[in-house]
Amino acid sequence: MRIEESIKLDFKDVLIRPKRSTMASRKDVDITREYEFKWSGRKYNGVPIIAANMDGVGTFDMAKSFIDNDIKASVALHKHYPLEELVKFFDENDPASVWYSIGMVKNDQDKMLEFIKQRPNKIDKICLDVANGYSEHFVEFVKTVREQVPDITIMAGNVVTGEMVEELILAGVDVVKVGIGPGSVCTTRKMTGVGYPQLSAIIECADAAHGLGGLICADGGCTIPGDISKAFGAGADFVMLGGMLAGHDQSEQEVVEKDGEKFVRFYGMSSDTAMTKHKGGVAEYRASEGKTVDVPYKGDVSATMQDILGGIRSTCTYVGARSLKELSKRTTFIRVSQQINEIFGKS
Repeated sequence: MRIEESIKLDFKDVLIRPKRSTMASRKDVDITREYEFKWSGRKYNGVPIIAANMDGVGTFDMAKSFIDNDIKASVALHKHYPLEELVKFFDENDPASVWYSIGMVKNDQDKMLEFIKQRPNKIDKICLDVANGYSEHFVEFVKTVREQVPDITIMAGNVVTGEMVEELILAGVDVVKVGIGPGSVCTTRKMTGVGYPQLSAIIECADAAHGLGGLICADGGCTIPGDISKAFGAGADFVMLGGMLAGHDQSEQEVVEKDGEKFVRFYGMSSDTAMTKHKGGVAEYRASEGKTVDVPYKGDVSATMQDILGGIRSTCTYVGARSLKELSKRTTFIRVSQQINEIFGKS
């Protein structure tokens, strides 16, 4: 047993210090990024926000809305769509805004390979998602997938420490997903005691990834636009959102009414709800590490995305960053006291 004495920080523990700026308007801020992925060699140009590969968020309707409204962000589709529906969707829509998601089970891998066989040039980005990215089996699986699809961009995780980020990048991952337990419907920290404060995880993992020419995606913990700005300021290349994008028309979930208020069901992908829906129940050797909540109905997602992107632009004007690329270079975090946290809430 050992104890790390160094301070680790979450989004709620810091604010971004303002700096002098010559910018006249938020509209002058460029919030797109351009990347060339280390292993696939493919290029990316867009808003580096990704809708999480969860029921209610990573949906066809969410992807169609992003495409139709020219939002320029992307969606990681959840992995439970049937093959024929995936083929139809990719045939009818621009795949540039979509990540195809798989887990480690053989059925997911077989479905992906069959999709590629039927539509050889449709998938250009894969999200390889597991709860625990620290297993040797996961690293070997990543290597296998990289050999199978050498020219497709791979995002994989989740991990929270620099050494594991380095191992995954060396195994063939282009973008490492960072975050264990910070999500609004994730109970991993409560059930296992395992986790890492998300802001510190981003800072440390970004440093490790960038040293090897890789990228990271901050996954979880953002509850307001300011948290997203903090994630980018800390060095995240992409930010993945779940709860912030739940509850919209694009959720493909039933809208229910309670006491005159409308709600939409949202749940973690390791919750009883998800495992009962997709796997027939929770296996006897494991416990649920997610919860199910009813979030207020929010209408069309385009209005929420406008608020999110507007908040990021505003952050950039406060620190004098003319582009999102400059934000991390212009960010100075100020640690705040517990008293301030209690007054202003989480951020």
